[in-house]
Amino acid sequence: MYSADPFAVSFPPTAKSSRLRILKHTRPRTPRCAVSIEHGGSQEELLTLQAQIVKARTARDTAQRNLDAFRRLQEKGAASAGEVKEAESAQQRAQADYDLLLQKQKDRYSKPEVEHVTAQQQDAQEAYLAAEDVLHKSNIVAPFDGVVYVLPVKQSGYVQAGELLLQEADLSKVLVRAYVDEPDIGRLVPGQKTEVSWDALPGRIWTGAVTALPSTVKLRGTRNVGEMVSVLDNHDFRLLPNTNVNVTIVLAEHDNVLTLPREALRLDDSKPYVYEIVDNKLKRRDVTVAASNLIKVEISAGLSDKTQVALNTTAANKSLRDGVTVKVVQ
Repeated sequence: MYSADPFAVSFPPTAKSSRLRILKHTRPRTPRCAVSIEHGGSQEELLTLQAQIVKARTARDTAQRNLDAFRRLQEKGAASAGEVKEAESAQQRAQADYDLLLQKQKDRYSKPEVEHVTAQQQDAQEAYLAAEDVLHKSNIVAPFDGVVYVLPVKQSGYVQAGELLLQEADLSKVLVRAYVDEPDIGRLVPGQKTEVSWDALPGRIWTGAVTALPSTVKLRGTRNVGEMVSVLDNHDFRLLPNTNVNVTIVLAEHDNVLTLPREALRLDDSKPYVYEIVDNKLKRRDVTVAASNLIKVEISAGLSDKTQVALNTTAANKSLRDGVTVKVVQ
């Protein structure tokens, strides 16, 4: 007998020996990027670049005003062409410096630099996910409500890789394996009623149904058997996992029928008969058997209710036969 839907937890096989801790489940955090390149640099670098842009803009505007002034003076004959040319060059240099700083603010890093940082970000993200996976495996939550029925370790104890930590299952439904002799396998049908008893609780019967038929025949001891599976209702959790139980498969169930102890039935060329006791003598009666189990047989024809039949003899070296005088012992 075993649990219907077990859930086992083993220590991660790739981990080293570690201290076992029992923790309450916590919701995992949403993964976040470990590296961000949105701004392309530190806050101090951004402030320095902005100050340089302001300074370059001022120098450009000053150079433009000087150029305009020299051109007006040239029109009045107060400035030479060389002075105007020099002012134009200064204005162009200031404009170029300003444009360069603007471009640097817009695209501060080259393509290889961006690709390198992007690769670092991907590596960091993978490392984060791997660490989160290890953390997730270290805080295991059962996928359903149940009972922990195997707990070989203790809290704060050290465990080795692959070692079983616990087994948990919903024990309100349990599975039973039963071994059926090969000649009886053909009589099994899914849904047949099963009755299970356990020697530890005499008189208690658990009922269930056949859910899986034997798929093969194997040798068990000296018997050729097939393995049948049945589901049992165990709502009070009295039937424990990994126990040995007695299983009865109900192939047919008839009410208000005539039955005899199995030892009263005899066979002659496969024809069933019994010895009826009439006036303290045995009289053979052919009967028709409808159904049977290990201890009783159902008689559908050949006998009436309350008929006395012989079971066996208590006298040594004497057998029952038709016409023999007997003494009834009850």
